[in-house]
Amino acid sequence: MFGVSLAIAAGLAMAAQSRINGQLSVELHDSLLAAVISFGGGLLVLVALVPLLPAMRAGMRRLVAALREGGLRPWQCLGGVGGAMFVAGQSVTVGVLGVSLFTVGVVAGQTVSGLFVDRMGLGPAGAQRLSLTRVLGAALTLVAVAWSVSGGLNVAGGPGRLWLLTLPVVAGVFVAVQQAINGHVGKASGSALTAALINFTVGTVVLVLAWLISLIVRGGPAAAPENPVLYLGGLVGIAFIALASLVVRWTGVLLLGLSAIAGQLIGSVLLDVFLPAAGRPLSITTLSATALALVAVVIAGMGGRRRWRPRLEQ
Repeated sequence: MFGVSLAIAAGLAMAAQSRINGQLSVELHDSLLAAVISFGGGLLVLVALVPLLPAMRAGMRRLVAALREGGLRPWQCLGGVGGAMFVAGQSVTVGVLGVSLFTVGVVAGQTVSGLFVDRMGLGPAGAQRLSLTRVLGAALTLVAVAWSVSGGLNVAGGPGRLWLLTLPVVAGVFVAVQQAINGHVGKASGSALTAALINFTVGTVVLVLAWLISLIVRGGPAAAPENPVLYLGGLVGIAFIALASLVVRWTGVLLLGLSAIAGQLIGSVLLDVFLPAAGRPLSITTLSATALALVAVVIAGMGGRRRWRPRLEQ
């Protein structure tokens, strides 16, 4: 349960980051640039920590050694692409689908992908059986998220635009894979911050390239916001990536994803109570869905972490 608690804390961090980056995107009128600022800010902080923290330098040495010796494959260092895919999908689809439907698509992709990622053993926890409790927990989480956003499933432009829902679903699939392979980086390096550094480096490169293309097509952003808090999304992202790369070794990808979703729902409730957004009052539906998501996490956790091994022939 300690791992689940840390995963919920990571979800709380993600909820805070979403609020910060969302407001930055609104004030900049440029979602991709907001993502670049968030990822890039986190990357700068991590790079600055390298000479100050011997553990990070030792983690980099272990990471390079693991790559040379074959204990870690190069593609397992590309977890940051998952984060970049998430933000890119958001920038393309949220204006049409709305945040609610985008969230449903991402959670659907992440939860279903988490089942198969665990079954295939892509994460450092190894292959895990698709137990009834894990499948039930995943299903209940989808119900909880759909319930929490059930009032906002209207698509601008009519049903013909629903094909865009495939983009957040694909983004959710990439997020689950991201969590799995970042766990391998964390395990090989022995440092969650080293895993975060690799993730932020890859994600920043991908997002900068995407933003440069967007700059040519759409033009530049509005004036830079003056509120310094809006530039702290990268710091919160560091906390999430570091915790996720550590916890996935204990919980597996599915339970990490379920717990993080529960943390996001709890964080959303706390933000609506203490820092409510304009026009977003806290509703009974949101509270009920949060409670259901917590029940789903408990049910999924009852399945345990059973590593699957093929039976040997006698």
